[in-house]
Amino acid sequence: MPVEMVCNALDSSRPSYYEYRQRRSHIDVERLALKGQVNRLFIKSRSSAGSRTIKGMLNDDGVVIGRFKVQRLMNELGLICKQPDPHAYKQATVERTDIPNHLARESTVDRPNQAWCGDITCAWSGQRWSYLAVVLDLYARRVVGWEQAWSTGESHVPVGPGKSVRQPSETLALSNDTKHEPARRLLG
Repeated sequence: MPVEMVCNALDSSRPSYYEYRQRRSHIDVERLALKGQVNRLFIKSRSSAGSRTIKGMLNDDGVVIGRFKVQRLMNELGLICKQPDPHAYKQATVERTDIPNHLARESTVDRPNQAWCGDITCAWSGQRWSYLAVVLDLYARRVVGWEQAWSTGESHVPVGPGKSVRQPSETLALSNDTKHEPARRLLG
């Protein structure tokens, strides 16, 4: 089929057809190298890096490139970043009646050392989990004790030498996720 007839059918000019053919046969070595770098960084990030992150990584390597060019290269390679789903916290469906609720969700107190609350959280520290237990005074909303441990069974009570700011009073109530009882029994 003659080129002129095809160009007329597609409402295109002959020079644009020849330019297209020349572009298609030309291999852009620089673009291929960039695609290789983008693919390498994407695999290195375990499919989690998007165009902004890969642009930053390329800029750190000394490659001057824009985010939208990285985005086009990722589209050409078929790379789609995958972010982990947000953690779904398990909601308590039943209230624990075997544990007395002395504070009755009243977190407003009149003076210091009247009520403390505590919690434990964990964080990934590169090679293993680290657990942090913290106790807060509900009056001042300040940390009164903390403890860091590598396992949950290792840490007892976050009050000890160098880790506590105050000592508990006799009538102090300590509230945490699992126990709610007088502090002397827990800390004494």
